[in-house]
Amino acid sequence: MNFLAAGIGQQPFAVDNLALFSKIKQEPMSQSRKLATSVGLSALALLIIGLVIALNRRPKVSGYVDPPTLIFAYTPVEDPAVYAKVWDGFLQHLKSVTGKRVQFFPIQSNAAQLEAMRAGRLHVAGFNTGSTPLAVACAGFEPFAMMASKKKEYGYEMELITYPGSGIDRVEDIKGKSLAFTTQTSNSGFKAPSALLAQRFNMIAVRDYEPLFSGKHDNSILGVANKDYPVAAIANSVKARMIARKVVNPENLIVIYKSERFPTTSYGYVSNLEPKLAAKIKTAFFSFNWEGSALLKEFGKSDPPQEMFMPISYSMHWQVVRDIDKAMKVSYDCE
Repeated sequence: MNFLAAGIGQQPFAVDNLALFSKIKQEPMSQSRKLATSVGLSALALLIIGLVIALNRRPKVSGYVDPPTLIFAYTPVEDPAVYAKVWDGFLQHLKSVTGKRVQFFPIQSNAAQLEAMRAGRLHVAGFNTGSTPLAVACAGFEPFAMMASKKKEYGYEMELITYPGSGIDRVEDIKGKSLAFTTQTSNSGFKAPSALLAQRFNMIAVRDYEPLFSGKHDNSILGVANKDYPVAAIANSVKARMIARKVVNPENLIVIYKSERFPTTSYGYVSNLEPKLAAKIKTAFFSFNWEGSALLKEFGKSDPPQEMFMPISYSMHWQVVRDIDKAMKVSYDCE
């Protein structure tokens, strides 16, 4: 199966038998951006193992819960302070429909978001594309919606970006250089580009390029624009919103590869919510009026514009993501 379509001037490729990295290291970048985070490859292995072990400890649910306050968290791809304001109007609507108090929870990492839902501290959430399968399998997440255009067009592409004068004009030029990923659970920020480089270009982390982790898509984008990273793997929907907010100058970025479209952030609730409350949460998403909202102002900048919540089938819409995870030997066996 072809998991990523042809990039700029490239042919489709298939993903087979791709193992997880065995050595990943990070180097500190400039103090002005404080972009680099984390670990040597052995630490990455421990991080992944630790997350799986923690999720395996998920307590058995003996009954439904009906919390007095609903906690909502948006995927930590960008500055949580920005998105607390963006989501405020929707959360007021959620409060009105459910009759519950609603609180925005500023998540700092994908692992923290997964653990919060697993532990019962998070009730409603938007999980990024790559984290959604793990959230479903290990944290009791039930996705039912994602953002789309009024024509029900949706998704984003993974891009490999560099800056003018970097000496990287095509994917093959990454060999021997550093490549910034975002986090290990990100589809566009780690898993899809790892599969692409290994299978389409026969480039393996550490052996052929030095993998770094910035922590978030905006960190990677700013890092490339400021020449802290020579190349980065990012979601172009995040880049489009940053350009629209004039956080980054598009003239400082060059795209050397673009994938097929992937599903974007999934929205849903934890599976043990009282059914009537869960139904009201769904109603709130699909009855929200986007016209003149902060959500439309922010997410309407994407291509295609995100102008509504569209019902989804996890089984259908996330098949390509699960296929990539299977090729990378990511396990969802959390019980």
